[in-house]
Amino acid sequence: MESQIAMQFFNFMIIVGIFAIGDFLGIITKAKLSAVFVALVIFLVGFLTGILPPQIVEFAGLNTFANLAGALVVFHMGTMINLQQLRQEWRTVVTAVLSMIVVALAIFAIIPIIGYENAIVAIPVLNGGLISTKIMVDAATGAGLAVAAALGTVLYAIQKFAGSYPASFFGVREAKEALAQHRANKDATTGKEQEKKHVRHTFAQKYNKYFTDFTCIALAAFFAFLSTALGVLTPVNYSIWALLFGTVFGYLGIVPLRILEKGKASGLLTMLVFASIIPSLAKITWDQLSTLGFVSIVCLAVAVVALIICFYFLPLWKISKSRNLAVGISMGQLLGFPATFLISNEIAKAVTDDAEEQEIVLDRIMPAYVVSGLATVTTLSIVVAGIFSNFI
Repeated sequence: MESQIAMQFFNFMIIVGIFAIGDFLGIITKAKLSAVFVALVIFLVGFLTGILPPQIVEFAGLNTFANLAGALVVFHMGTMINLQQLRQEWRTVVTAVLSMIVVALAIFAIIPIIGYENAIVAIPVLNGGLISTKIMVDAATGAGLAVAAALGTVLYAIQKFAGSYPASFFGVREAKEALAQHRANKDATTGKEQEKKHVRHTFAQKYNKYFTDFTCIALAAFFAFLSTALGVLTPVNYSIWALLFGTVFGYLGIVPLRILEKGKASGLLTMLVFASIIPSLAKITWDQLSTLGFVSIVCLAVAVVALIICFYFLPLWKISKSRNLAVGISMGQLLGFPATFLISNEIAKAVTDDAEEQEIVLDRIMPAYVVSGLATVTTLSIVVAGIFSNFI
């Protein structure tokens, strides 16, 4: 018995150790290397060479809990959504939604090249992040589509590379325009007064001391159970229910915002969701690797080119009133929060060293970039994945 537990801990150590290596390289390269990309490449190479056993997640005893983590994390993500901010940035939300449609149509157009199943998996992943990836990988795995399942995992790992450069490039151009306007009319901008806002004390804030670690986790577990039960009883995927509950009860203040962070469980549960998509890589063979790489590159290239054409050259940019900002917003689905937040800060620091001017840039760039990531990755992509999983 003790030897079995020791082996479980050994495999668990290997899994979290690989994720730690990814984090380490991501930090020292200042996010030029994606931590997730590094970790998933290590897993893929390990499986292909036989260094890592295909059942490493099962051997670590994580299978059952990894499956439970999905609904918990989706509910948590729902409590992160600020409906008031989404209303204020309605132009951004509309642009972001249209950008998701553009990607979907572009991928549908290349079905003769990449195949139907690959397209169905790719669209929600390109529209979103970890949760939509998990939903589609689970659906493809359940249907016995090894390459499609692995495609979802690989696209998730590398899509930030595809989206970060255009978002940064067009964001810098937008920032320079904002600074030019500011410098041309500095008196009008420096005299701006901050509007006082009424602070609303919610139920969760008023009784904050009662929302302990276990209370927060218990609430998340209750809504996860309710969501999965409704997912069985209705044709609506559990992820949509969990997101809806999290958004509504978080916005009303009945449960704390970022509930799993308050319950000190966010990091562990996110790692478990990552762990749940690892087995899809173990089913890829050397023969399938070239196909996987080709389809991944084609999907990302087509998606990025379609977004730039539609939101820079075609009239869709007029919704957000700026060509450069429209392209940046459209890339939010490939990045998500907090990547959109980090890129906004990088843009501000890249164009000026003046703290006041950096604030001018952030006021122009950050709300649009952050809301685009929240609207697509955190919110709508989960709905899209819940629908598309039925077509596998």
